[in-house]
Amino acid sequence: MHVADPVTVVIDPLEAHLVRAETLRVGLVVPVSGVLGLLGPCAINCAMLGAAEVNAAGGVLGRPVELVLVDGGRAPAEVAREVSGLVRAGVVQAVVGTHASDVRVAVERSLSGAAPFVYTPPYEGGARKPGVYFLGEPASLQVGPGLDWLVEHRRASRWFLLGNDYVWPRLVHASARRHLRARSARIVGERLVPSGTTAMATLIEEIAAARPDAVLLNLIGSDLVAFNRAFAASGLRCARLCGALEEHGLLAVGGDTTGELYAAMGYFGSLATDANLGLGERYARMFGPDAPSLNGHGHGCYEGVLMLAALAGRAGTLAVPAIEAVADGATVTTGRGRLTLRDRHVLQRVYVGRADGLDFSVIASA
Repeated sequence: MHVADPVTVVIDPLEAHLVRAETLRVGLVVPVSGVLGLLGPCAINCAMLGAAEVNAAGGVLGRPVELVLVDGGRAPAEVAREVSGLVRAGVVQAVVGTHASDVRVAVERSLSGAAPFVYTPPYEGGARKPGVYFLGEPASLQVGPGLDWLVEHRRASRWFLLGNDYVWPRLVHASARRHLRARSARIVGERLVPSGTTAMATLIEEIAAARPDAVLLNLIGSDLVAFNRAFAASGLRCARLCGALEEHGLLAVGGDTTGELYAAMGYFGSLATDANLGLGERYARMFGPDAPSLNGHGHGCYEGVLMLAALAGRAGTLAVPAIEAVADGATVTTGRGRLTLRDRHVLQRVYVGRADGLDFSVIASA
């Protein structure tokens, strides 16, 4: 596929009024600060690639796409105010985001259907509001394949659950408790900690005292990196299954060769499919060989831009009521295959990856 000239990304939303009037402006909400800031560079690149491919195919509703960057790493209320202000002022006409679920909840409430919002990372599941479309895996589906694999192949019957204290880890833990109990496994400990926690040694001591066979980790970003570094230094040995570990996080940890670090994601950059190999080639061609590695959170932004274009194309407009009427059946093809919306979300495979140095080897899928 021909890739058009690089897409403009307006870094300062206050300057978005300078973008050409004939463009279609999409708010790109990704963290470039805070605990999830390491996700930003690849997410921005992937959104730019998606927009360039959409523009090469004629744009959205005949208009070229421009991206307006909003830092999704700040407090939820602050992000929501900015996004809502941009939409209601007519500066942006749609929103694509990969960021924490508490930010998503605040953005949903502030928009109230004023513009379509495509949310791309794993999420906690539950009710889906009009105008909000989910491309990630719900909690009830994301970690189950990893739990099953470790129960069956590593005889992991004693589990410790550890996550950050906000909506996504809470509901992932609730789903995991039900899943593990159905497999006759035991929960021997559970902790939820604030983002930015520094008490990693204390957490590791608590885990060691509980003597689990495996830890389900739903820490995010720099907290997940800090925990895995401290865990490796501690000498404690048990399996770790992560719900938010991707290639950048693994690199930040320093890699892992123990065979005990796992991740459950809807996408890994190492997926050996024709679609993903082609995506990797286009990504490298646009951003060079030293660009941030493709990963699940970044790739989601590529999918999000494509899905927004597909929704607008089906509806002939970006008005949410019209999109709602035709959203079911909207389909895009990405690095992980064909994604089709049903009831405002997609169902897709979940992969279990095992850390192999600085990359993941996919060992199972469901």
